[in-house]
Amino acid sequence: MKTKTIKQQIEFFATPVQLYNMLMDEKIHAAFTQAAAKISNSVGGKFTAWDGYISGKNIELIVGKKIVQEWTSTDMPDGHISIITFEFAEQKKGNTLIKFTHENVPADQYDELLKGWIDFYWEPMKQYLANLK
Repeated sequence: MKTKTIKQQIEFFATPVQLYNMLMDEKIHAAFTQAAAKISNSVGGKFTAWDGYISGKNIELIVGKKIVQEWTSTDMPDGHISIITFEFAEQKKGNTLIKFTHENVPADQYDELLKGWIDFYWEPMKQYLANLK
């Protein structure tokens, strides 16, 4: 199967730890996605998000710095695993840049997932943060 890699950089008005927690705290994750999430905070621990649409396992966790996960969805071929990496880089003026990579994406799902990360993660996260102000 042909695969591709998604790379995105998104800046948020939030701290690195705040963004890390949004992705790794199941209550906050559920709040900004409006969907059930069950997330382990340990390396080797499993997670599900978006009412079970997404599932996977934590490979590397460094609070406020980096998240690396094995990741799959119910749309992917059985047994197919992709790798997602979130790297958090503190910027000036209280902003944080997320450097995001999604590797081993089935080529026929690339466009859908590229847009999906924006529509179902980055925009809801920005809205959630705006509502905290």
